[in-house]
Amino acid sequence: MKTKKPDFSHLSAKQSIGIFDSGVGGLTVAKEIKRLLPHEDLVYFGDTKHLPYGEKSREAIVGYSTKITDFLLEKNCKAIVIACNSATANALKEVLDLVDHRVPVIDVINPVAEKVSYEIHTNVGVIATKATVNSGLYKKSIRKHNKFIKVEELATPLLVPAIEEGFRNHPITHSIIYNYLSSSKLKNIETLILGCTHYPLLLPEIKQFYGNRVRVIDSPTIVANQLKMILEKHNLLNENNPKPTYHFYLSDITKNFEKISKKFFGKSIDLELKVL
Repeated sequence: MKTKKPDFSHLSAKQSIGIFDSGVGGLTVAKEIKRLLPHEDLVYFGDTKHLPYGEKSREAIVGYSTKITDFLLEKNCKAIVIACNSATANALKEVLDLVDHRVPVIDVINPVAEKVSYEIHTNVGVIATKATVNSGLYKKSIRKHNKFIKVEELATPLLVPAIEEGFRNHPITHSIIYNYLSSSKLKNIETLILGCTHYPLLLPEIKQFYGNRVRVIDSPTIVANQLKMILEKHNLLNENNPKPTYHFYLSDITKNFEKISKKFFGKSIDLELKVL
């Protein structure tokens, strides 16, 4: 039986793009989308009240993710970006079922896994939250496209809380990064996937640890390019919007989110408390 081709002809290029994450991590994806698609309106939901998702049960992550998806659909978004690896690994099927082909859904694992699969890689390491590592989705997705790649996944649960508490470029994060990346699991890797959208905020420190020995994959760029390709394919790119709007909804407004979002999007951003 042939899969029905999605029909998004009811959507308009003028509608916003919806993005969600458990906290500030998804801002790394939102920032890249803003750079690549400068005329798009964005609606971002950061579930800061429930972070980190990586420590939550699958049932809890599904519950949060579907509620946020409902909210973004109510906001009339033309596409939904799950800018959270833990949500992708545990709730992608449920989000897709809920959306039911009404809008395109872009996740942060499959586009990265596919790109890595078709490039020259032999030993790939993935650092991610416990929820993402326990799902095994990176390994499954990469090996679905290329069964010859060896994939090692390592749970690095202390990184998200450290980032959310504002400990970037700090002795605490230096120590955590050193301890995790020194793991024997990652000993022979030539490529490292940052399997959490928070982790690119620590990219300079991670690159400093490796020098030029290991290639670190820039996931937000891959995801933003995938989104652009899908919007182009369905004639949903907004190219005539000189003053795009960026709305941020948070389940708990935190100083760290305020600080990073202003750094990425400018001082006049709109932050609104929204408890689902």
